[in-house]
Amino acid sequence: MTDTNREIQKKEAELEKGVEHTRATRVFTPTVDIVEHKNDIVVLADMPGVDEKSVDITLEKELLTIYGRVEPEIPENHRLAIAEYGVGDYKRTFTISNEIDRDQIQASVKDGVLKLVLPKAEGAKTRKIPISGNA
Repeated sequence: MTDTNREIQKKEAELEKGVEHTRATRVFTPTVDIVEHKNDIVVLADMPGVDEKSVDITLEKELLTIYGRVEPEIPENHRLAIAEYGVGDYKRTFTISNEIDRDQIQASVKDGVLKLVLPKAEGAKTRKIPISGNA
């Protein structure tokens, strides 16, 4: 492979000190894009192999955690000879501020991409201040 080609690797999640997983599987940190709009913040997380039934999203205090379970798919009456693509679960945690309207958070999954829409609270939205000609 030449230096001009970029190899994309999944990044395995690091465990916090004293934390252990209850499933015997690898856990990856999904890559995300975060886009801020006027009225919300959108998080797009790449989680190949997950669907709406295999993703859990929890909000506890200021911690928003996404966890996606992926089961390896091996066709019946076959055995895995070589595995170059790492299969495992996904986990990522974000700290969100009081600027987010926690009751209006929305999530959807399509083709292995999780989309979180975090609406801004009324006080955090950008607003235009009118200017008068009298000083």
